[in-house]
Amino acid sequence: MNAAESTTILIVEDEILILIDLAMSLRSAGFDVLEASSADAAIELLEKHPEIRAVITDIDMPGSMNGLALAHAVFEKWPPCRLIVVSGHHFVSIEELPSGARFFSKPADPIVLNSALEEMGVAA
Repeated sequence: MNAAESTTILIVEDEILILIDLAMSLRSAGFDVLEASSADAAIELLEKHPEIRAVITDIDMPGSMNGLALAHAVFEKWPPCRLIVVSGHHFVSIEELPSGARFFSKPADPIVLNSALEEMGVAA
């Protein structure tokens, strides 16, 4: 990746205002952001965009799987992708997450998420 390219992150969130807010914050931090409102849409984007380096997903979503199942699917099929799982209704222990993934309660502060991405080796 050259200096003109930025890192691509996929946000998977069905609450549109949260999705817009987080996407704007991460774009302001210098990331390219793709958006999906379900795990099914996220899988389609991951298949079309091999440049995605991280996925931030909510747990509760419509579709064939929730965000935790999506995180495990991404870990299996796209292992270089870093994972952050968020929820306002569930607490997820480290044992429930794919290896290396992080969990944050909602509302997740975009600054905290950006710092977590940097710690995970995903920089804008």
